Amino acid sequence: MPTAILTGQPVPGSSIETDLRSLGFDVRVAADAAEAETVLAEVPGDERVALVDARFVGHVHALRLGLTDPRFPLAAIPGAVTARPAGRQALTRAMARENSAGGGTTLVDSLADRILTALDADGTDVHRPELGTLVAAVPTDPQARNEARQAVADVDDEAVRLKSAVKARDGFFTTYCISPYSRYIARWCARRGLTPNQVTTASLLTALIAAACAATGTRGGFVAAGVLLIASFVLDCTDGQLARYSLQYSTLGAWLDATFDRAKEYAYYAGLALGAARGGDDVWALALGAMVLQTCRHVVDFSFNEANHDATANTSPTAALSDKLDSVGWTVWVRRMIVLPIGERWAMIAVLTAVTTPRITFYALLVGCAFAATYTTAGRVLRSLTRKARRTDRAARALADLTDSGPLAELVSRLRRPRGRILPYTPVIVAAIGAALLLVNTAGQGAEGAALTAPFYVVFAGCALMQPLKGPLDWLVPPLFRAAEYCTILLLAAKADVNGALPAAFGLVAAVAYHHYDTVYRIRGNAGAPPAWLVRSIGGHEGRTLLVTVLAALLTASQFTVALTVLAVAVALVVLVESIRFWVAAHQGGAPAVHDEGEPA
Repeated sequence: MPTAILTGQPVPGSSIETDLRSLGFDVRVAADAAEAETVLAEVPGDERVALVDARFVGHVHALRLGLTDPRFPLAAIPGAVTARPAGRQALTRAMARENSAGGGTTLVDSLADRILTALDADGTDVHRPELGTLVAAVPTDPQARNEARQAVADVDDEAVRLKSAVKARDGFFTTYCISPYSRYIARWCARRGLTPNQVTTASLLTALIAAACAATGTRGGFVAAGVLLIASFVLDCTDGQLARYSLQYSTLGAWLDATFDRAKEYAYYAGLALGAARGGDDVWALALGAMVLQTCRHVVDFSFNEANHDATANTSPTAALSDKLDSVGWTVWVRRMIVLPIGERWAMIAVLTAVTTPRITFYALLVGCAFAATYTTAGRVLRSLTRKARRTDRAARALADLTDSGPLAELVSRLRRPRGRILPYTPVIVAAIGAALLLVNTAGQGAEGAALTAPFYVVFAGCALMQPLKGPLDWLVPPLFRAAEYCTILLLAAKADVNGALPAAFGLVAAVAYHHYDTVYRIRGNAGAPPAWLVRSIGGHEGRTLLVTVLAALLTASQFTVALTVLAVAVALVVLVESIRFWVAAHQGGAPAVHDEGEPA
């Protein structure tokens, strides 16, 4: 149980002890700095501890934001400072110094605020939440106390809490059609002790039932699938709002929320394809194409964000224009809608499923996602070409990890490393040439052309990594590799022209895409890329591509289908087992809590 140490003279009629206990704190009282230091030393090192001035006046939600958020080692609001186990050493050191300087005398000024000043002097990073209209103050006289209490009474704590549960920047559909009521569902869940992870799981199960309904191939099934898909999205919004409402952030929760979103959408694609097949229409190629396009879109988003995560001198006229457009009311919503974020995308899929056919649904999805991908990628290319930025080693390392290059590409990259860049955009040019050669030959000559070109693709993949990915367009290298691998599998399965080839290819791309998403979320969570043995064991993008092309050239169409299925199962087992092991261990090991704000698209 976390411990709150109340310091200073108690104030008659104060509710601070009750408020702290309502937040789950065990309250201890210290009359002076020396006693506070003694109590602090008695609190176990693996528990949260807070120093709170007994004269504190403010909203309970202000205390909740300042003292219970699990994402930060140290946090503070006026009159209160808290430390998780990772921040205890810094807090103890600041307390010892303050006690030595003050001689352990009875407190006059706020000890918590003096400790915060000492932490700042040490250069320690202390999180200070945005309180907005919430009140957090330490009045020094009766008049100031009465004014502070009146200020508390003038602001509805619960209304602020509900409003802050909604993501600040969201799509039009989510903002106006879901969040107005989903926030109340989140509060209902919080009051009944439900966790965000439980709501996330409910959202996944609802989406899987929706996919099963779509797989029936009946009009009633399609209508039910559309309704359930919207219900799943409502729950998907609710889990994040519940996390913000109750500050229940966790590493495991962020991973579940992110990966379940992909699992839900791609399982629904498969359900639509199965339903269409029952009606005699084969749309597996469209389903796989939609999954490839959507995954590549996300890789573009992730790569661009990582490349510019900590870039210095990050300026661009294009970015300035974009910011200006975001300041004009109607353009904000238009720009958010045309990129087809998850809310608009799922609403479109649900409505089209209910009133049209799977083929029309996939056509609309492919056109919409292709336009959105072109719009966002073109804008980011313009930003990259016009900005003057120096990218860091961390960004280059993240992009290299996102390429998912295996032992073959690593071997080529080490053969001869050039001094400096041959051309300003060498890595992206090399990657683009390799991907284009592979895809053109696969589309034109089938398995034989793919098998002959794949070794050259391996060489180009290695050459693209011969120098750090710090160029203005080097963030395009990972998406180019994703497109090359996924589209090669799609083309080879389509050209096999036998039942089961495209569903097997769908399964393989889904397994590989899961590995790529897992890599992204590890990097975003500051957990580093997956272990090298995992990447090597599944071949890296170039190794898998070479293997699939060779199998397509050597085996019959039926044998190739079996090989794709076996490969899909093998990759899925390896990456799932390692991923689950890692995230569960990170959660149990007390890794810093994070919160995923949803896909950037």
